[in-house]
Amino acid sequence: MIASAITTLYNSPPSAYSEEHRQLFDEFIEALNAGKYRACEPTANGWIVNTWVKMGILIGFRMGVLAESDWGKNKLFYDKDTIGEKQLTFANQVRIVPGGSSARNGCYIAPGVAIMPPAFINIGAWIDSGTMVDSHALVGSCAQIGKNVHLSAGAMIGGVLEPMGSRPVVIEDNAFVGGNTGIYEGIIVSSQAVIASGTVITSSTPIYDSVNSVFLPRDAGGSFTIPQGAVVVPGSRALKSNPAFQIACPIIIKYRDAKTNTSVQLEQDLRSVLD
Repeated sequence: MIASAITTLYNSPPSAYSEEHRQLFDEFIEALNAGKYRACEPTANGWIVNTWVKMGILIGFRMGVLAESDWGKNKLFYDKDTIGEKQLTFANQVRIVPGGSSARNGCYIAPGVAIMPPAFINIGAWIDSGTMVDSHALVGSCAQIGKNVHLSAGAMIGGVLEPMGSRPVVIEDNAFVGGNTGIYEGIIVSSQAVIASGTVITSSTPIYDSVNSVFLPRDAGGSFTIPQGAVVVPGSRALKSNPAFQIACPIIIKYRDAKTNTSVQLEQDLRSVLD
């Protein structure tokens, strides 16, 4: 199986790489492009990290050499020759508006995704159908984005390659991520959740559920899972050692209702007219 072959190759010294190994990597990265393999995937027991997929990506960095590539219109970029830029054609049925967006080879972008300029999608990322990646949005390495997600302008979605077992950020189906947000360090945003503009969420930032009057507990991945349908806004709380100072504390102010759905739909309708 390719998983065992990748694991064996990862544990071999770079000096042992051969042309056969390069072919193995090329097959692996094409499978990533096609969505056959995922760095992190949902199971009946929650999201699991496929460490062998991360190993395969890291092999590409070890194996590759810095090379010059043509980006069109006499623009050049320099990256490992094993990685490069993802080549999308009309057959992919991905809408990429002109203006400087780029995706790295080895990410999966499903048919029906729309990408506004300039946006960047890193290697190992997975973006499912119907999702909007708006201007200045970043989808980090191995991040998982579900169906019909809206990543608003300036949204930063963190990914992770190392440590190997660390979970990337996961945004589940039908979530709405507002502008200038930052979601990092293995946070899971469950389906239908709404992250308000300007909210920053990390694994070290407590999240308060004001509806249920509790702080969210850490999940099995050592980070936090934003509950399904939660509406999260920026907030703060007093510093324990000195109450005169405030530290960040995102707050769940309510759970998604008809009014929230109307606001989110209005935003999407406006986008469909203006884009």
